Amino acid sequence: MAKDYYKILGVNKDATKEEIKTAYKRLAKKHHPDLNKETGAADKFKEINEAASVLADDEKRRRYDQTGTVEGEPFSGFDFRDFMGAGFDFEGIFDEFFGGGFRRRRGPQRGNDLRYDLDITLEEAATGATKAINVPRLEQCPKCNGLGAESESDIVTCEKCNGHGVVRREQRTPFGIFASTSTCSKCKGQGRYIKNECAECDGTGLVRKSRKIEVEIPAGAEEGMHLRLRGEGEAGGKGAPYGDLFVVLHERPHDTFQREGSDIVVKVPIDFATAALGGEIEVPTLTGKATLKIPAGTQSSTIFRMRDKGIAGLHGGHGSEKVEVVVKVPEKLTKKQRELLEEFQKESGKKSFIGKMFE
Repeated sequence: MAKDYYKILGVNKDATKEEIKTAYKRLAKKHHPDLNKETGAADKFKEINEAASVLADDEKRRRYDQTGTVEGEPFSGFDFRDFMGAGFDFEGIFDEFFGGGFRRRRGPQRGNDLRYDLDITLEEAATGATKAINVPRLEQCPKCNGLGAESESDIVTCEKCNGHGVVRREQRTPFGIFASTSTCSKCKGQGRYIKNECAECDGTGLVRKSRKIEVEIPAGAEEGMHLRLRGEGEAGGKGAPYGDLFVVLHERPHDTFQREGSDIVVKVPIDFATAALGGEIEVPTLTGKATLKIPAGTQSSTIFRMRDKGIAGLHGGHGSEKVEVVVKVPEKLTKKQRELLEEFQKESGKKSFIGKMFE
């Protein structure tokens, strides 16, 4: 009976190559004989490789879907090197299983990226600013320049793996030749090791320090924006490049304004005489005070737009300041004010002036 390769990998018949690769990676890691010592693991691993070698190859998969088999191409072993033409990076997958170095030893890895959360004001977001921050990080040891050794001559080629960083072994089994690799235990996959370590950094090539960095906040910056500063992260091991620093911006709440994208909103109280008769009021802006004309008959909660008084756009333009006027009713009246309002009420009919203003 023909084998159901889709069932073996646990994927649907319309699975993409990426889904097949993911399934293979998960199952191969679970059943690889070097990782799974249970009885039958080698057989299961062989079966998984057989399924992957067919489903990852477009032509083989087409014939398999049509006939349920791949005639003339029997599977004869599970040395995964046989499947390099199937569209998978099998070596890359096995790099992950065994800690890297399957094809060649890996050099020092790039340093870690760092994150720094920075609070800014609305004014700084609106116009841009330069902020100085102190970032604790790992830096290259100044004594050994990141090498980790007392001198360059103290770094020697590993004799156990001959500088490859991995140790390879082959074993003939009833299913074929099984080849496996493992990271060299002496040099930890580097291909070289240090005879005399640097006393300053204990052979790591790294020391912890705090670095002062200036961050340019662009005009129009927004809450949650990520600024990437290349090379300002942590140093890599053994002289490898630095990682990056990601500065995440957080805008502090403002006492006066609320932000709506590139616009700002402010509520300003006005007396009902100005609302009824019109006039001018003074309003706050991000850059100081400004004068706003109030037309006669203005109702409470009316919003006036002051163009270009908002926040600069990241890609040009400028937002507005939206001023919402709130008519304030006096809590206490003088005798004359009361008499004038009562007279006004008589002139206007039974409905009070205040009632009219809030229609």
